[in-house]
Amino acid sequence: MKAVDYLLKTFDKKRVGQAIDKARKKLQGSSASTDKLDSLVKMLEAQRPQNSKVLLRCAGRLFLVDQKEVCFASIEDGVITVVATTLEGQSNCRTLEELLAGLDSEVFWRAHRSFVVNINRIKEVVPWFKSSYQLRMDDRKQTEIPVSRAQTKRLRELFGL
Repeated sequence: MKAVDYLLKTFDKKRVGQAIDKARKKLQGSSASTDKLDSLVKMLEAQRPQNSKVLLRCAGRLFLVDQKEVCFASIEDGVITVVATTLEGQSNCRTLEELLAGLDSEVFWRAHRSFVVNINRIKEVVPWFKSSYQLRMDDRKQTEIPVSRAQTKRLRELFGL
């Protein structure tokens, strides 16, 4: 079997997806090969880092914070602020998409264009006007985060509202 594509470090999910699509097109018609490819994809997904850390700049220092401790992240004027249970600081990421790519997709959710939240750190779902919601987070300030209209359906799915 010949190589169909190759990946160089550092690669992102989009690039892996492109390589997999390319391989699937090459293997069309061969169900045994497709099954092997699907099992390979599942293996790669299982290798996702389980205990990765988030790097935060705070008071001129760099801190590594466990993802479980992160409550939410927000972006304002191009600066991403990450709020954890005991610390608040800035991320080196340029966009929320870049930050979200390094976080556990099962736990972190883009509730609004300016906010990414840890669903395990949502303390309360507050009904708001016009069938919208706010999320009260489990941080020191009990920050309220808006849920965009586009994400309201996902919120209902997450919590059975």
